[in-house]
Amino acid sequence: MAVPIIDLVRQYQTIKDEIDGAIARVLSHGMFVLGKEVKEFEELAAQKCNASEAVGVASGSDALLLALHALGIGAGDEVIVPTFTFFATASCVSRLGATPVFCDIGDDYNLDPKDVAKRLTKRTRAIIAVELYGQMPDMEALRTLCYDRGLYLIEDAAQSIGATYEGALAGSCGDVACFSFFPTKNLGAAGDGGMVTTDMHEVAELVRLLRGHGAHPKYYHRLVGYNSRLDAIQAAILKAKLPHLDRWTEMRRAHAGVYDRELSGVGDIQTPIRRENAYHIFHQYTIATSRRDALRQRLSEAKIGSEIYYPLPLHLQECYSYLGGRPGHCPKAEKAAATALSIPIFPEMTQNEQGEVIGTIKQFFR
Repeated sequence: MAVPIIDLVRQYQTIKDEIDGAIARVLSHGMFVLGKEVKEFEELAAQKCNASEAVGVASGSDALLLALHALGIGAGDEVIVPTFTFFATASCVSRLGATPVFCDIGDDYNLDPKDVAKRLTKRTRAIIAVELYGQMPDMEALRTLCYDRGLYLIEDAAQSIGATYEGALAGSCGDVACFSFFPTKNLGAAGDGGMVTTDMHEVAELVRLLRGHGAHPKYYHRLVGYNSRLDAIQAAILKAKLPHLDRWTEMRRAHAGVYDRELSGVGDIQTPIRRENAYHIFHQYTIATSRRDALRQRLSEAKIGSEIYYPLPLHLQECYSYLGGRPGHCPKAEKAAATALSIPIFPEMTQNEQGEVIGTIKQFFR
């Protein structure tokens, strides 16, 4: 039985009428950029994240870029980022002329606050806390580091909408938070899309200004901004999907529970660490094994999807060689890059499909 790592068509079929109707409404009025749909989605998304304001932008990467810009991050500044994350977390820092400072991770794949503390300098302006695979890191420890030194805490919540830390929702735990609506995310658009949430009104207003070329009113440019607006069709799709998000999350968590039970003790597999004070939404279900590459090959032969997020830590990427990163700089992240493997988890995955994944993995380790 072939099992995809995710099936977006299957999800669409379950809410086809709602999605088609949302798109048709936008096509009927012809206002494709910003407008009513974007404003309504922003209001609903802010409520969902328990944030005062939400600003829709063109992608999750742009959400990080505009948020950093709005906070005044620039040349001469340093920003703490985990080395085990998607490239955009660091590239947005670099694009503003600031320097990413790469830190190691803990057993939950998120930033290790103890390693962060060692790498802070007088030039540090912010910490980007990536909420990887759908679980939030030790936000209290990171908040303390920021508060004691007057730093900004930025949530890279691209993978964590609906996740919580000690009951507080992703999007409400930092000075700003940045979300992605890439199609494969738990709340995904039919293309690119992103969002910035914050309780800082002046930051939200600046992000709004920056996303439209820095112009207000039209053709009068206060700043050199960007073209980073959330399309109305994407906002309409996201608005239609949002009421289903909690149900989809519970379905993901149910699948994760089955994996936890069935894969525990199989070979040298390490199942995901769940923080006791965090609510994990399982954007990915990521196991670790010293036989990762061979296991992935076996899954591929069985037509079972899998993915390596991420095969090379950022401090070892060629484009960042000028920063002097070397093997051993972040040992836990380097080990994760060599052992982590994400296996299929999506709300509509059937019991038989999950059984096929589990059976194939168990057979491999016999």
